[in-house]
Amino acid sequence: MATAATTTAACRNFIGGKWVESKATQFFERRNPASTDEIVARIPLSTREEMRAAIAAAKAAFPAWHDTPAPDRGKLLFRTAQIMEGEIDSLARLLTREEGKALADSIVEAQRSVNILQFVAGEARRLNGESFPSEARKNFSYTIKMPLGVVGAITPWNFPLAIPVWKIAPALIAGNTCVLKPAEFTPLCAIRVAEILAEAGLPAGVLNVVFGAGEEVGDELVQHPDVRAISFTGSTEIGSQIYAAGARGMKKVQCEMGGKNPVVILADADLPVASASVATGAFGSTGQRCTATSRVIIEEKIADEFVKMLAERAGNFRIGNGLDANIEMGPSVDEGQMNTVLKYIEIGKQDGKLICGGHRLTGGAFDKGYFIAPAIFDHVPIQSRIAQEEIFGPVVSVIRVKHFEEALEAANFCRYGLSSSIYTNDPARMFEFIDRIETGITHVNASTIRSEAHLPFGGIKDTGVGAREIGHAGLDFYTELKAVYIDYTGRKRESSVQ
Repeated sequence: MATAATTTAACRNFIGGKWVESKATQFFERRNPASTDEIVARIPLSTREEMRAAIAAAKAAFPAWHDTPAPDRGKLLFRTAQIMEGEIDSLARLLTREEGKALADSIVEAQRSVNILQFVAGEARRLNGESFPSEARKNFSYTIKMPLGVVGAITPWNFPLAIPVWKIAPALIAGNTCVLKPAEFTPLCAIRVAEILAEAGLPAGVLNVVFGAGEEVGDELVQHPDVRAISFTGSTEIGSQIYAAGARGMKKVQCEMGGKNPVVILADADLPVASASVATGAFGSTGQRCTATSRVIIEEKIADEFVKMLAERAGNFRIGNGLDANIEMGPSVDEGQMNTVLKYIEIGKQDGKLICGGHRLTGGAFDKGYFIAPAIFDHVPIQSRIAQEEIFGPVVSVIRVKHFEEALEAANFCRYGLSSSIYTNDPARMFEFIDRIETGITHVNASTIRSEAHLPFGGIKDTGVGAREIGHAGLDFYTELKAVYIDYTGRKRESSVQ
């Protein structure tokens, strides 16, 4: 909720290397979603003027950072990774307090952030171009990768460490300066990322952080003429608006947006493995990730057995405050998200059969948070809303099919195309699925949620637009390619190819 300015200290913006009190008159109060009597942070709803100041600071810092040798930029990111690696436990606890996910998931995210930093730091010595044979005599031709200038990063609340890191790190290593607009729900992780980079020696102005609402400071970041690129992660609706605005401003834009990820389970699959993986993919992180398992598309002959296994695992999921190391699933991020999930569960009851869960958990410590029992729907039509719309909660829909071709058709019957998986022991079916599934990431006999720091991340259709993130491909977005021709004849040529 937004509150009027009070004497309670609020998060400060990071502009030009300094933590600056915001001039905001409205603040967003963030409470621990597992224990709402705990105020985690107060976030300023900063002004456009403050975002303009951050962009100006980034623009002023760009020439010196551009001129810093790339290997030196890499050394700084290696120091950043080293500092962060020493703080994984404290970072994970910070993340869990403000976002709500189970501590084990937060530790994985913190370690993934370190992995990304280490990989990107190594790329500082591989910002390679190519040399080409020239059509002309005594002419040397090659390409070099050039930074863009000031880039903007708009990040979500569900991965408040990893996603800022995987946007900031390649932007910086390529020689750009950056302005980060993090989600209002998770300011503390963004603050700590900026602090760690500063501790590692990042020059003032190279990274700036401004807190506030998307329609105010986010819009200013997207529209400002000095910002040459925008990297966004969030909803498809907002991402499409940003992409259109970026096009009007002739900016580079990448958007990673929604997902409705299918798992196809064929009759020859190992059902205990498949059911355990689906449970983790659907209910881990409370289903609040774009790669979460949302649809199980399964051959009819094994569906009853699978659903029984999955329901048993869902019923045994340990739910509670994520700071308890034994907890497997925390709360929804806030009351609004919890209510959205509960609304979809009511919608789902009209089309499918609710096997288990789907209700708000109450009593004891549950009364202080936004907890929902993991929900499984069976006999779900492929065109139903719960099978087509992103819910962002611990809800999975089981769609029964007769054979592989019908399963593949059902898997592709969706506007989104991020991640997918198939469980089978038939190599022919594995490769047929890989060839024909319409997703940017696919897995065989593994969950939809897995990704690594050196592989590209992103989707197709309404999931993603622009260059991929992470890995070698992640660096391409943050650079422009320049072709260079060096004439060493020492004389004027009679023709362009002589």
